[in-house]
Amino acid sequence: MTESNSDKWKKINKSKKERPEVQEYKNWKELSPIPISLPIKGSIGETGDWRTFRPIIKEGCTKCGICWMYCPEGVIERKEDGSFEIDLKYCKGCGICAKECPTHNIEMVRESDVKNG
Repeated sequence: MTESNSDKWKKINKSKKERPEVQEYKNWKELSPIPISLPIKGSIGETGDWRTFRPIIKEGCTKCGICWMYCPEGVIERKEDGSFEIDLKYCKGCGICAKECPTHNIEMVRESDVKNG
């Protein structure tokens, strides 16, 4: 029997003593409902202007959504076909998405090496 999202949410909402010490998720679909902040133009402009490295999603992406879950800026969006796209206007190039990708299909590329972009 599979655990429903509401059952998972109840498990997360338990007191700290009752919760599992580590909660693991295989993909974004297993996440319980959580608040997500979205990127907006800040007072200093679009954060992608000063990035040194940019993440490139390579062919072979399994659409697991781990990159989306770990992006601290919330700039990875899921497209209708299930694939993911990175909003480079706001991506700071931290590389967390590439580090967390279980299939190593996100590559950090130096901005000066990127053509047409």
